[in-house]
Amino acid sequence: MNQADEIFQRVERLDGPALIAYVVDDEADGTPLQTTESDWHRHVRGQLFYLERGVISVRTENGAWTLPPRRVGWMPPGELHTVRIAEATRGWGVHVAPLAAVGLPEKTCVLGVNDLMRALVLRASTWALQDTLSDEQERVLSVLMDEIRHAPVEPLHLNMPSDRRLLRIAHAVLDRPHDARSLDAWADWAGLSARTVSRLFRSETGCSFAQWRQQARLIRALERLACGEAVNSVADALGYASISAFVAMFRRSFGQPPGRYFAQHPSSTP
Repeated sequence: MNQADEIFQRVERLDGPALIAYVVDDEADGTPLQTTESDWHRHVRGQLFYLERGVISVRTENGAWTLPPRRVGWMPPGELHTVRIAEATRGWGVHVAPLAAVGLPEKTCVLGVNDLMRALVLRASTWALQDTLSDEQERVLSVLMDEIRHAPVEPLHLNMPSDRRLLRIAHAVLDRPHDARSLDAWADWAGLSARTVSRLFRSETGCSFAQWRQQARLIRALERLACGEAVNSVADALGYASISAFVAMFRRSFGQPPGRYFAQHPSSTP
């Protein structure tokens, strides 16, 4: 059994250190990682994962979100999910025992990251196979937990409706984000009244259908941009009338244009 396999077995156990950190580099052997998608599954520990390169898209029973480079994804213990990974990936992961996860977000989300958090994870990854930790190592993990608890939550989550008829519309919009048909047209397609669709979308997702569709397009945009696709190509694929309209939407959501958003943190070793 190699070290990576041993680590991944350890993170599925509740015993051992409260936090188990590891670094991954799928480019180390020069073989690009192909796009992969997992079956639905869950972990006994909470999971934090960070990408230096590549993109991860996650769906849970409650929603969907995309993790672009140089952000941290958080998944609470026991959360049922499926993961799609695109492009070669470098980054790290941290698995958190349920008792240690107290104070972290109760739902899956994307968090901002800083240099201190990254450095602490890199340090902790050097003792990933230890069963017991020294006092110094425990203090490092304590500081790391503080950094994680205070990390800002980024608006990259998309709440999914629970009504099966609305869920059909939601999945269709995610699969065809360029489809510009009206609320009335989508309602007719699903066999519902526009008024019912409007009311249920707001009650089950917390936003209007138009707001939800914009967020769905934003998630798809992040997936494409993170893989290196040009802004004009992404804008066209998502049905925007112009590049400026797409950039304006992106700036309203994140406070900066796409190029600056992805260049916010310089690339470095995870």
